[in-house]
Amino acid sequence: MIDPQAAPGGPEPLSDRLAEHLPRLRRYARALTGRQQSGDAYAVATLEALVAARDEVRRAPDPRVLLFRTFHDIWETTGQPADPDPDPDLPLPERRAQARLAALTPQTREALILHTIERFGFDEIGEIMGTDGAEARLRVQTAREEMADAVSGRVLIIEDEAIIAMDLESLVVEAGHEVTGIARTRAGAVKLGLRDKPDLILADIQLADNSSGLDAVHDILAQFGDIPVLFITAFPERLLTGERPEPAFLIAKPFDEEQVRTAISQALFFSSTATLEAESA
Repeated sequence: MIDPQAAPGGPEPLSDRLAEHLPRLRRYARALTGRQQSGDAYAVATLEALVAARDEVRRAPDPRVLLFRTFHDIWETTGQPADPDPDPDLPLPERRAQARLAALTPQTREALILHTIERFGFDEIGEIMGTDGAEARLRVQTAREEMADAVSGRVLIIEDEAIIAMDLESLVVEAGHEVTGIARTRAGAVKLGLRDKPDLILADIQLADNSSGLDAVHDILAQFGDIPVLFITAFPERLLTGERPEPAFLIAKPFDEEQVRTAISQALFFSSTATLEAESA
């Protein structure tokens, strides 16, 4: 437990200082690792480290920055390897992800996600990553340049609001990807997904006929297996509990263009689909 209660009138409990930020840490950790299980394991390790430093938590002027900084202290020493020639015994998707990671400047992808998805400012990123704001800005820019052409794919959009769907379609195409179709309902999404297998599914949760984007995705994955999925929802905390199978890639409504581009690039970065297999051959 990370919830030693403070005495009446005493310091704020640790749980109160950290709890509201935990879903964001889970989202960030999953985006870095590409998996719910490994991302959540890093989040747990971060909490364990903060329990041991509970006095620092209570004194911290911004517990959110402290939470992410503690995560990065762990990530820098035990984080995902970046091997240009990964172990051939590893699963193929992991080998590809490691090769792609090895081609990136170290700590730039982390800075990009912190800035565009988690909405940290450059000075905050500098504090989290043990540098300054100017270096953080440079890392973000470098990541944008290096990941712009890193990988592309075919995207199925599941979104019932026509204007949002059009915006997403434009963003996907402008980022160099192809849209295989746009669906407004579960049945429509499944039909499109099975007809033309996508490399990535970009899905809302609540659809036009009161059906669920989660169910639509489940139906498609039941046929094809491990296609990366990026969920867009007004309630991301409901999918960031760590209590059940949940998405690794998630952005919240309302979103901005940079959030969508970055989230798509991260999801495709760890993809194992046939189209991306051909591109990385």
